[in-house]
Amino acid sequence: MRPEIQDVVYSTGKAPRQAKGLTLIELLVTIAIAAILATWALPSYQRFSARNEVAAEVLRLKTALAQARNTAVTRRTTITVCPSRDRLACDGADWAAPLVIVQGSADDGDLSDAPLLKELPPGRGTRVSFRQDLRPVRYTALGRSAGHNGTFRVCGRLGTGAQVILSNLGRVRVVSTPDC
Repeated sequence: MRPEIQDVVYSTGKAPRQAKGLTLIELLVTIAIAAILATWALPSYQRFSARNEVAAEVLRLKTALAQARNTAVTRRTTITVCPSRDRLACDGADWAAPLVIVQGSADDGDLSDAPLLKELPPGRGTRVSFRQDLRPVRYTALGRSAGHNGTFRVCGRLGTGAQVILSNLGRVRVVSTPDC
């Protein structure tokens, strides 16, 4: 080995440093892969989110109806479930509003004299409809909703939806519907 080359390598005691970082090509490939993954995952995430909004609303309705039915049987009295924004009157048109559970029949939708037992928060991101006559759901002391049965239609984003069906016996079942 020539002495001048040997002096250069051994004078510092270290090998020459290598550059750290990414090249432009590596960066562009990484961005391209991230863009492909985002365009593939975003629609799936939106559908997942829409299905979860509908499922949360169905659970909120089932919870309110089950609590009202159980309370009616336990207290042996009539219990009413209806949507109400002000806790003073039933608003039968918008079932996505806060749901109130009150003791008594709440005739004519007036809640001013009925003791409030529970209020469930409003739904988010869904539309909920129930019958055209705007009547609340009432449970008798036997847990029946005779004359107050019907179907709740829950409609979410991207065509997601479900039906919550209330029978005359007060039982609830859920049917998934793709159209709203």
